[in-house]
Amino acid sequence: MPGLPTGPVGDYIRTQRRSAQVSLRQLAKLAGVSNPYLSQIERGLRKPSAEILQQIAKGLRISAETLYVQAGILEEPTADVDVPAAIRRDQRLSERHKQVLLEVYESFCKETAQAKGAT
Repeated sequence: MPGLPTGPVGDYIRTQRRSAQVSLRQLAKLAGVSNPYLSQIERGLRKPSAEILQQIAKGLRISAETLYVQAGILEEPTADVDVPAAIRRDQRLSERHKQVLLEVYESFCKETAQAKGAT
């Protein structure tokens, strides 16, 4: 049964699916939903439940919370977290581990910024 238009979450799912180089058919199978249903979600014609979003997130190997935020089920965290500072303060990590984590984090931030700039 159709729900409210869900463009942002559908667009986000499509973008993540394409980034992961997963076909609609593959993701539908991984998420345990039909191809037409997933297509309707991506096009904003169906409003997926939290359970379906969780299954899709699992299929995409991303956080379900991210999809919940996109769908308006959860609010985006408002607290700014200084990830680099947290990494540097963590005494459980060696200096080499900190360096690698910071490089990976910065790489992801740049990739995300570029992707947002392309849309």
